[in-house]
Amino acid sequence: MAHPESVHSEVKPKILYFGTPVVLISTENADGSFNLAPVSSAWALGHSIVLGLGEDGHTLSNLRSRPGLTINYPEPHLWEAVERLASLTGANPVPKTKPAQTTYRADKFAAAELSQQSSVGVRPPRVKECGVQLEAKVSGISPSASGGFAIVECGVEKVHVRQSLVIPGTQHIDPGRWEPLIYNFRHYFGLGKEHGFSYRSETPDRSLQTGRSLQTGRSLQAELQPDEPASATCRYAPQSVL
Repeated sequence: MAHPESVHSEVKPKILYFGTPVVLISTENADGSFNLAPVSSAWALGHSIVLGLGEDGHTLSNLRSRPGLTINYPEPHLWEAVERLASLTGANPVPKTKPAQTTYRADKFAAAELSQQSSVGVRPPRVKECGVQLEAKVSGISPSASGGFAIVECGVEKVHVRQSLVIPGTQHIDPGRWEPLIYNFRHYFGLGKEHGFSYRSETPDRSLQTGRSLQTGRSLQAELQPDEPASATCRYAPQSVL
C-alpha cells in the first residue's frame, strides 16, 4: 500500500497562493495625496519588481499616470495593519466591479494606522514601520492574457533597510533577522507559525485543527457565514490580494 505522503490527488483550488510576501504599495493620487494598497502578487527579477494588479484598482490607475511608487515589505506583526486596508479603495466613486463591502477612504495611511516616511527619489512616501522599503518607477505595463489584471514591471532605484537587518560592514540583509509577512492561501504567516487568516479564507478551521495559537482577521462564525454583513470591528483581507 502506498504511503500517504507519496499519493497525490488532482484538485481544483480557487486560488494558487502557495505563499508569497505581502507588499504595501504607495502611489500618488491625482490631487497630490497618496494611496496605500496591499498586494501579494509581487516578485523580484534582478533589480526589478513585477506586480500583478487588478485593472479596476486605484493603484494601477495612479501608476498609469504617475509612475513613481514605493514597495514596502511588512513584517508578520503588521498583518493587522494590512487587514485594515482590505475593504478600502482610494477610488471615488467605488468601482462597481469591487466587492460589495468595499468603501472609499481618502487617507489610507491613517486607516492602516501606519506612518508616512519621505522618499528620496520619488514622490510617494515609504511606510515607516516596514523594515524593507523600495523606491521604484514603472518601466512597463502589460495586459494579462486572462484579462482583468495588468503585469507591472518596476525598476528599483533605491533600497532602504532598517539598520538592525543589515549585516554590519556589508551591503547584505541578514536572512536570520529578516522575516517577511507571507500570504499563504489567504492566511498570514511569517517564516514560522501562522499569525492570522484573511476574511476571504475558506479554511479558517485549519488553524484550530492544527492547534495553532493565533488571532484571526475575522471570527470563525463570520467566516462561515460570508453573506452576513460585516461588523465595524471585523478586519478584511486586501482586495488587491486575491
